[in-house]
Amino acid sequence: MVALVLLGVAWVLFSLRRLDRRFLMRGLRWIVGGGAMLVAIAALLFRRIDIAMIVGAVAASVLLRGRLGQFSFDSFGSAPSGNVSKVRSRYLAMELDHDTGELSGRVVDGQFAGWDLMDLGEAETRSLLTEIGQDTESVNLFESWLDTNRAGWREYFTESESASGQGAANGRDPVAEAYAVLGLKPGASDDEIRSAHRELMKGVHPDHGGSEFLAAKINEARDLLLGR
Repeated sequence: MVALVLLGVAWVLFSLRRLDRRFLMRGLRWIVGGGAMLVAIAALLFRRIDIAMIVGAVAASVLLRGRLGQFSFDSFGSAPSGNVSKVRSRYLAMELDHDTGELSGRVVDGQFAGWDLMDLGEAETRSLLTEIGQDTESVNLFESWLDTNRAGWREYFTESESASGQGAANGRDPVAEAYAVLGLKPGASDDEIRSAHRELMKGVHPDHGGSEFLAAKINEARDLLLGR
């Protein structure tokens, strides 16, 4: 008989180990809370108002808030958040959320220490790339972040630097370059400029997953032409 009881207990324990922890803790929450509520009702029937109030408060805390003092049934049964990878270099600290694919980062050293990478504009991005240029690990991390969060940044930087160099050497007209960015011929009307700007922004707007840098260049071209 004792052997059968021990086998039964062993089977129950084995079965419980195979169940999801959140399911177990949710069931334990209702067992503890429901038991406390029954005790409180029994205390009322026996006119022990003091016990009923104390035990009733415990039952309410367990059933409504999932807490028994400092113990939380919900946090104990929740799955650990170990799905985030962290890496750190001399200048940068990065986190990759494997569930969402989101890559976030911040600067931990240098003139931009404490900055979130999302707060960097074009000028700050260029300055940071120059500052960390001697640290290969930081450069690789930052370029990975830019590839993920600033699509098209390489092409934009290359084109900007090329245009800047040619403009300085050949005396190119920035107005002509602005027309070229918008795909317009010189002398286009304001309505044509606005229309071209709207069409281009549909494909590169940052809010729709496009490139912030390309969007900035298109906006700059529009503002320059309309400002004339």
